[in-house]
Amino acid sequence: MPYIEFKDVVKEYEMGEVTIKALDKANFQIEKGELVIIVGPSGAGKTTALNILGGMDKLTTGKVTIDGKDISNLTQKELTKYRREDIGFVFQFYNLVQNLTTLENVELATQICKNSLNPKLILEKVGLKNRMKNFPSQLSGGEQQRVAIARAIAKNPKILLCDEPTGALDYNTGKQILQLLQDTARKEKMTVIIITHNGALAPMADKVIHFKNGKAKDVETNQNPLPISEIEW
Repeated sequence: MPYIEFKDVVKEYEMGEVTIKALDKANFQIEKGELVIIVGPSGAGKTTALNILGGMDKLTTGKVTIDGKDISNLTQKELTKYRREDIGFVFQFYNLVQNLTTLENVELATQICKNSLNPKLILEKVGLKNRMKNFPSQLSGGEQQRVAIARAIAKNPKILLCDEPTGALDYNTGKQILQLLQDTARKEKMTVIIITHNGALAPMADKVIHFKNGKAKDVETNQNPLPISEIEW
């Protein structure tokens, strides 16, 4: 059984008298520990798929199974527990608490989890050993994104979901962040899913899922993913 499975997933939104179908019987599978890129144009359904995976949205019909558990019909209470314990989120805009230090931002996330990791050790791993007492306004964009990634990893989630994590960063900083995410999948054995519109990043992933018109149109598997340092875009 695959670790993650989307099976005939439909997501519809009612806009007045119009029904918008964001996902149209989307199907894909992801194995445990894979680094996966979901790629596609705006409106293709990739963010909707990520929101359903993260328990932030509920599907209309179909089934989503994660680690043998059907999350399709969880109650709001069960979804809250699922988001808190199983999922780490990394967004394009870092969503840090501005009046908390780097360390406090990460510690805040670990306080709601059962099996969280040591915040100081995680910050050292992401290269912020000397920035723990700084506030977000004292950090560069790349450093703030590292804090956001550290915050997500420190929860010790089963799945790390990243929505355009380099969208607000310059090219070189973006490469550093992608290298960090690739290392997280390899060294921490964590399942990492990255949404992007940039198909040039595909060689870094174990699996690439192409979305178009609400469907997973094509799934590619890379036997030998490239390190970020060898990819240009």
